[in-house]
Amino acid sequence: MKRIFSLSIIALAAVAAGAQDKWSLDSCINYAVSHSISVKNAQVQKDLAELSVTEAKDAFLPNVSANASQSFNFGRGLTNENTYENRNTSSFSWGASMSLPLFDGLSNVRQLKYAKINLQSQFLKLESAKDNVTLNVISQYLQALYYKELVNTAKEQAELSKYEVSRQESLVESGKVAEIDLIQARAQLAQDELSVTTNQNDAKLALLDLAQLLQLPDIENFDIEPLTESSPIIPSAEDVYSQAQNINNGILAARNNVKAADAQVSLAKSGYLPRLSFNFGVGSSYVNMSGLENKTFSQQMRDNYSTSLGFTLSIPIFDAFSTRNAVRRAKVQAISAKLNLQDTETQLQKDIQQAYYRAVAAREKYDAGLKTEDAAQQAFVAMKEKYELGRSTPTEFEQAKTTYLKSTIDRLQSHYEYIMRCRILDFYYHNK
Repeated sequence: MKRIFSLSIIALAAVAAGAQDKWSLDSCINYAVSHSISVKNAQVQKDLAELSVTEAKDAFLPNVSANASQSFNFGRGLTNENTYENRNTSSFSWGASMSLPLFDGLSNVRQLKYAKINLQSQFLKLESAKDNVTLNVISQYLQALYYKELVNTAKEQAELSKYEVSRQESLVESGKVAEIDLIQARAQLAQDELSVTTNQNDAKLALLDLAQLLQLPDIENFDIEPLTESSPIIPSAEDVYSQAQNINNGILAARNNVKAADAQVSLAKSGYLPRLSFNFGVGSSYVNMSGLENKTFSQQMRDNYSTSLGFTLSIPIFDAFSTRNAVRRAKVQAISAKLNLQDTETQLQKDIQQAYYRAVAAREKYDAGLKTEDAAQQAFVAMKEKYELGRSTPTEFEQAKTTYLKSTIDRLQSHYEYIMRCRILDFYYHNK
């Protein structure tokens, strides 16, 4: 009983492990997004943008510094009597200063505003990178499913050919048909088995492409689950584009880039304005000269202690056109950002329209393919019955089988094209 129980546990574990090898579309998307290099690079850029915001906030704080120096002089030196004597002198001084910007031409304010807008842009670019990975996974996932379906279709055709070879062998042994018919049946079986092998290799390569897109460390036992949907609804291109304009991360990032470019123009113009800062400092010093009576260190520190404060005003008059060129460059970048927004909107509309019309065409082809496949199947069944009764030739039988196979492949291709385009439209509409 213990052995049976242990074997049962092992069997259940094996089944569970096999089930875990099947990846759903959502699990593929989640894994690809979390391991994508492009997404990680976008995350790094977002982290840098967050650091820029912190730096912009820190620019409002004062600058505080401290200094100390110690020096030694040996040899002849100038005395109070304006003569030179051999004296050794040592000196020590210290100080601390603070500079607080009171008005910097609005540079810090505008820099903080630009940094916040740029952070939002980087966040949207990160989400846009995730969207691109998601769309690529959807496309590759459905491509892999399509090739797996072709394998099943090819196997069905090979089974029919095996049955035909077995039938021809029986007929040849009974002397009812010539051996040439058996040779032709075997040749057709070999061709169908080659088609199975070819489709299996194509399916493996499609799974390999998907696994590499996911950046899986182990792709040996990678497999995917079939989709349950068969006839999704196609939303209109106008509704999808209207909704996508409000939620598509690529569009939102391009719009935010325009805001960032305008903020960059304002930041560049800060160079025309004056700057005012408050300065404060304290310090003291100590001097020791050989051959003279020197005050003690503590006494000199008290006597030489000094405090200073003041204001510094800097008015730009001519900076070799540096500010003017910076403003011009920022304006050109603003124009480029607006053009990029227009291009992004146009490309999005184009992608949605193409997905819509391809979905409609694929659905029409799929509906027609169902009828064509059904008719081809009925014709093949009728031809098979005639062929088994000896009322049709092997060539007519193979033609009917080939027609049935082609109609099945066309139906599969249009079906997965239909599903993929609807998935893309649904993603643009819901952004998930």
